[in-house]
Amino acid sequence: MAEQDMQDLELPIESVGARLRRAREAAGLSRADVAARTKIAERHLISIEEGRLHDLASRTYAVGFSRSFARAVGLDEAAIAEAVRAELAAGDDHWEPTPPQTFEPGDPARVPPSRFAWLMLAVAVIVIGLIFAFWRSFFDPAAPLPDLTEPQQEASAQPVANAENPRAQTLPAGGTVTFTATEPNVWVKFYDAAGTQLMQKQMAEGESYTVPDDAEGPQLWTARPDALRITIGGKAVPMLADTPVTMKDVPVSAAALLGRKPEPDPAVSTNPAP
Repeated sequence: MAEQDMQDLELPIESVGARLRRAREAAGLSRADVAARTKIAERHLISIEEGRLHDLASRTYAVGFSRSFARAVGLDEAAIAEAVRAELAAGDDHWEPTPPQTFEPGDPARVPPSRFAWLMLAVAVIVIGLIFAFWRSFFDPAAPLPDLTEPQQEASAQPVANAENPRAQTLPAGGTVTFTATEPNVWVKFYDAAGTQLMQKQMAEGESYTVPDDAEGPQLWTARPDALRITIGGKAVPMLADTPVTMKDVPVSAAALLGRKPEPDPAVSTNPAP
């Protein structure tokens, strides 16, 4: 009987790695299958199965990887973790922790999923697009507003000299031209004959703009000529129109404004009598 007990004591104790390998093979799993389930590199699984726990970077890695391995093959992970700690404690005199490995593209535990990488790329593209759109809309000059009426409603903007115009007889031939908005949010654009912008904005009610005296052939573009009061040298002159209408390339020098013909009275018929 004593001899039998001595033989039992001399039987080798199965290591943690051997238990895990046996459980993996019993479950019909390859190391690649376990690596896919646990996100642990295959080389680490080999080290665990072969009992080379000291090849791992630290005790924490050894215990954590073994626990995940046990969970994947259906063993008691708490018991496996305790057994790993015991094996590590027994071999403390030979412990030489391996420096952490550098990034390896083939290591599934360190490579982010491809779907996550594509998602982050898409988010980055969207953010860059939004920043670019905001930058252009905030810092670029405002684009001209589109015509608010049909093309056939555009009023003629060419001045016609009329020696019989009574306004030319009562107002000075020159002077400072000033436009004053009589309503809020009146969009205007002033520019010279070369197309160089002098001013473009939505004028507030009561806000005024004086056409520079040295501007060459100043012109106006607006859809609210009925909301712009005009003075030349401080004296009021008739508005460009009495109703909202898109007017573009309207000369607004003092001479051009004084030379405009009076707007025809719509109540007066121009058809000859039969």
